[in-house]
Amino acid sequence: MPTLTFVLPDGTRRTVEGTAGLSVMEVAMAEDLPGIVAECGGNAMCATCHVYADAADRLPPVSDVEDEMLDSTAAPRTPASRLSCQVEIADNWDEMTFDVPETQL
Repeated sequence: MPTLTFVLPDGTRRTVEGTAGLSVMEVAMAEDLPGIVAECGGNAMCATCHVYADAADRLPPVSDVEDEMLDSTAAPRTPASRLSCQVEIADNWDEMTFDVPETQL
């Protein structure tokens, strides 16, 4: 089972088990992780599930929709920026780490 570690802005680390096929956001929501919420409803005008992936190069490329939504996040966009609602957990992940931006808390 893939392991996901979320790093909060204060340095707190939360490690949880993920389920292949679910989005990173779905796991974060189920674990009541602060800073990741499912309130945007796919509206490209806001993104409330922005994370920084420590190994973004291991993830599928950013889709056009995700690219547009990332431009609307409150936290600065970086090459590691991803939307947790758009990242599907894969069976072959051993561990992935995601930093949660301070602006979402």
